[in-house]
Amino acid sequence: MLRARDAMDRTYAEPLDVPALARIAFVSPAHFSRTFRATFGETPHRYLQRRRVERAMFLLRTSGRSVTEICVDVGFTSLGTFSRTFRAIVGESPSAYRKRGGDHPADAVPTCFARAWLRPAGPR
Repeated sequence: MLRARDAMDRTYAEPLDVPALARIAFVSPAHFSRTFRATFGETPHRYLQRRRVERAMFLLRTSGRSVTEICVDVGFTSLGTFSRTFRAIVGESPSAYRKRGGDHPADAVPTCFARAWLRPAGPR
């Protein structure tokens, strides 16, 4: 599972699917999905989306590139999907996040703490 998660962290912008990630973890796709969720608390797809949005948040704060360019650079193929996913995870649109400057109390703490605080709470 760690190999697959590390691959997702390294290649978040590339198209990744469950069968490819399962091969990295040397398990079947169904077993991979169940075990990944049990181990990390979210589905592989949601984890990958969150990693992409975290990278987009950084790019929105630090670059002057357009939201569309950032959307494509982090691995989304649709601006609508990117915006909807960004809003679901962050709580505001990418443009609003950029306009606000990305200032958030979590920005002043170590990244590992900020990720834990900003991680959306799924159904428990």
